[in-house]
Amino acid sequence: MSDQQQHQQPNHHLDLDRRRRLGMGEAVWGEHKSAEQIIAIARELQAAGELMLATRVDPAKAAAVQADLAAVLHHPQARCLTLGDLPKPADPAAASVAVLTGGSSDLSVAAEAQLALACHGLATELIADVGVSGLQRLLNQLPQLKRHQVLIVCAGMEGSLPTVVAGLLPQPVIGVPVSVGYGVSAGGRTALEGMLASCAPGLTVVNIDNGYGAAMAALRILRGV
Repeated sequence: MSDQQQHQQPNHHLDLDRRRRLGMGEAVWGEHKSAEQIIAIARELQAAGELMLATRVDPAKAAAVQADLAAVLHHPQARCLTLGDLPKPADPAAASVAVLTGGSSDLSVAAEAQLALACHGLATELIADVGVSGLQRLLNQLPQLKRHQVLIVCAGMEGSLPTVVAGLLPQPVIGVPVSVGYGVSAGGRTALEGMLASCAPGLTVVNIDNGYGAAMAALRILRGV
């Protein structure tokens, strides 16, 4: 094999069996990949009949990918790209997952979680701006929240919202620490440690800003019952 042929070989190995094995498609971490790498992966997934979800893609990189693959959709709030038709939920009005945010600064992470679930045919309901600094906002939403099977709760600052939610409602609650807050919030580290130290029993916590991971935890819960 020539040096040129070696250079042209893809440096990725896609897990095309993941949907059969785990019930979820492979996602592409886009932040540290070049536009060219994302394009090559997108073409390979498309050839295999798989939907592509690429996360953490900034606007400039998204534009570069779309310039080569016009069918790619950019979801700017979620900072994601998709290629392929998203499956339609069996009943879009019956969202099984609610995604909560403490404030509007958490919306990007929440949008990533919602899109990841949409890629698997699950409808979600966004309940935004119900942070504990105005607890009545959350309390007013309790009747609505009781309708859902799983709750994903995104919060920055001290990250107390998932603890409060898990102390009020019986469903599985997945906390997502968000990298929002002054000083000692330390890019989401305070929220992460607060959620891990929660006194609410059974609270599940994913890594900082990991909306995708929270979505896949919700998917496992819903498909495991």
